[in-house]
Parts: sequence; structure tokens; C-alpha cells
Amino acid sequence: MKSLSTELSRLLSAPKEGANLEFKEAKKQFDTQKLMKYCTALANEGGGWLILGVNDDRPRKVVGTSAFLDLQDIRRKIIDTLGFRVEVEEVILSDGRVIGFFCPPRPAGTAYQHEGAYWMRSGEDLKPMTEDRLRSIFLESAADWLDAPAISDVNAASVVDLLDTQSFFDLLKLPYPSQQTAVIDRLASERLISADSNGWSITRMAAILFAKRLDAFPTEVARKAIRAIVYDGNSKLKVRTDRTGNKGYACGFANLIDFIYDSAPANRVVEETIRKEIKMFPRQAVRELVANALVHQDFSIPGAGVMIELYSDRLEISNPGLPQISVSRFIDEQRSRNDRLAGLMRRMGICEERGSGIDKVVTAAEVHQLPAPDFRAGEVRTTCILFAHQDFSEMSKVDRIRACYQHCCLMFVTNQRMTNQSLRKRFNLPEAKAAVVSQTINAAIEAGQIRLDDSESTSRRYAKYVPCWG
Repeated sequence: MKSLSTELSRLLSAPKEGANLEFKEAKKQFDTQKLMKYCTALANEGGGWLILGVNDDRPRKVVGTSAFLDLQDIRRKIIDTLGFRVEVEEVILSDGRVIGFFCPPRPAGTAYQHEGAYWMRSGEDLKPMTEDRLRSIFLESAADWLDAPAISDVNAASVVDLLDTQSFFDLLKLPYPSQQTAVIDRLASERLISADSNGWSITRMAAILFAKRLDAFPTEVARKAIRAIVYDGNSKLKVRTDRTGNKGYACGFANLIDFIYDSAPANRVVEETIRKEIKMFPRQAVRELVANALVHQDFSIPGAGVMIELYSDRLEISNPGLPQISVSRFIDEQRSRNDRLAGLMRRMGICEERGSGIDKVVTAAEVHQLPAPDFRAGEVRTTCILFAHQDFSEMSKVDRIRACYQHCCLMFVTNQRMTNQSLRKRFNLPEAKAAVVSQTINAAIEAGQIRLDDSESTSRRYAKYVPCWG
């Protein structure tokens, strides 16, 4: 754990509070029972900081606090009440005293409670955990959902009848064996099937990826089929096509991407010298976002699968489960929920190398002059949105700030720095629009998304910028 004295500057510049960060003024005091609830909720959300003596409005300012002057006493009360250790540290600044409580993440498969409730964050508030959230936590310590058998006690011929073994070998670029025993041996070596007392068990992972028909498997597998809906217009009022896939993710992936791409309306021409019709969204971005949703979904949530919704002005791709990192860090960090599934899909060329898929999505949006993709974490699902083309003048302030932040991140992870010039190029704006772009940069700074790179020239004309976390 990093100390509060070294972390405070970074925490103060965070874009917003979230599940892992909370600021409270608490100038005079702070309710001890409320402190216990916050510590419980932060630990349940994966750990984080509660900071007292700082206002929570941007720009954040140190106001000082007189709460919990006896640090040893409050440390003892926390561990006696909650049963886990919370690091408590104070920092004395010119503007006042700041005290920080760093709550460690809960153990896998365990949820902490206080006063009869398992607390979690909900926006700026605390509330008891929902039943589905608790269920997913308690399942963490159980065997991996994908490794459990989907069907047991089947012979080798049935394995080949149920699974698209031809696609398995084709996607791995391997010659198809002439003997069925060699097919079975290869599947077993990949832990897709395992021997049991009466033949073979087909794992859920094998079914999810290579089922010839998902509905030939039990409901818990069949309900993970991908649903794709095409709407007429930009709302859900009129459905043109509602299609639920019935093939495994791997063997049906190419056809799914073709369906989405072919269903998308045409975008306006962006090439300056060659006039041709192009689709609304770049194929690579669609491919990466669909693969990302498949890989990072929470399979332990029953009856929920990946949803793809195509509107006249946007494409929304959502998966069950909340991300394991902040959506603001999708570009520069990566943490897979299903490592073995992701590894096999990478080997088959379905998804990108670790951590590079979202970079490619953002890059494709910039190259095709699209608004920045929007990544959202809801209550139980994570959603990625691709938008149709908009001129800079049509973009809202929020759209411009998001594009500025993502461009800044993209430059940073390639060891470059964002400038007014690079952002103008991203928006396809001439030098005469430098002042307008500067307004967007200033708005992103005020929103806590980016900051001036202090290691470079301080001249505003040659200013360079980095993400707030850079």
C-alpha cells in the first residue's frame, strides 16, 4: 500500500469519486458508525480510500478535519468492530489536517457486513448489496464456471457430434486429424473435455466456444447465447431484426461480425480524394468490442449473456458483470476475468493480444473521425458504445472532453504527448481552430481528466498534456 502522503496529490486530481474513492469534509467530526459502513463498502468493492478533510466538489480543496484525533483508538475500534485491519494515516498540510482510511480488498468469495448488511457503493451513497451481487461474490471461491462439465458420460462420437471440431482445428491453424482418437486427445490436452467413468465430460468452455447448437446443451449454457437486435431509428420502439445465436462463440464469430457490419447503415464519406461508401463503424472496432464483451463477461450471473444493439446512430455492446478496473483505464490497463478463455481466443485470432484491443478501438474511431467510444459501468452490466460520425461542431462538451481524454491516453501509452496540434488532427480541424481546441483542452483539465505535462515546456504555445493518472 502506498502512503497517504505520496498518494494524496493523485487522489485529489482523480476525475471523480467512485467505488474505490470517497472524500468527506468532516471539518469537526465524522460519525463512527458511518465510517464503519464506508470501510465495509470500500473493502467489498475491491478496496480503496476514504479521505476526510477534503471537499468532494471539483476542484477539490483541503479544508482540514478535527475528526478522529486519536488514530490508535480509531484503528482499534475498526478492527474490533469489523474484524479486518484498515490503515489510518494523517497528513498535516498548510490548509489543514487530512486523514485517510485505506481499506484492503475483501478476500475472494467473502463479503464483509456491518449492522446486518453487506454494504456497497451506489453513486455517492451506501446501500445493502443486491442479491445477484452477493451471489457472484460467494461464487468466486467456487470452481470456475467455465471448467465445470456441461454434459457428462458421452462417448467420443457424441463429443464430435456436439462440438464443431473442424472449426477448432481451423482456427488454431492445425490440420484436422485423420483419426477420431487424435481429435479427442487434442481436445483433452486443451482441457475442453475430460475423461469420466463412462466416457467423456464436455466442459462449459468447450460448449460456449464450439457448440454446433448451444440449445443442445443444458439451460445454463444455452442462455449464454449472444443476442443481436437491429432497430429502425435511434430508439427501441421499432425492431427490424432480433436474432439469438445458436453457435458457439468461436465457430460463429465471423458470421456474427459480418451480420453486424452488414446491418449497419452507411456512413458519410470521409476520404478527401476517393469517394466511396463506407459503413458507419470500422469493422476492426466492432470485432474488438464484441470479442472484449465475450471474454470479460461474468458467466456466474445466471440467464444473462452478451447483448448487441444496433441503432441508426450508434452500436451498443454490453456484457453481464462489472469491469474489474475503472472504465477510465480501459486504454492503458487490462485485467481479464476469464484468463483461459481469453488465452484460447487470442490463439485463435478472435481477440487481440493482452491489453491492446481497446487501444485499437479508440484508434479506429480517431482514424474514421468518429466520436470517442463511451465505456459505461451500470448496476450489473458493462456497456461499450460506438457512435456514428459527427462533425466537431455537432459534438457536445461531454463528447469533446471524452475524445480529448482518450486521445491523451492513446498518445501516452505510445510514449508520446498530446498537444493542441495532435488534438486538432484527431478532430480534423485546421490551425485556425486552435483556440476552439484549446477550450476543449481546458475543459478536460477542469474536469480532472488530463493535466499539463510539467516535465515539458511550460509555454502554452508548446504545451504538452498527459492523462490525470500519468
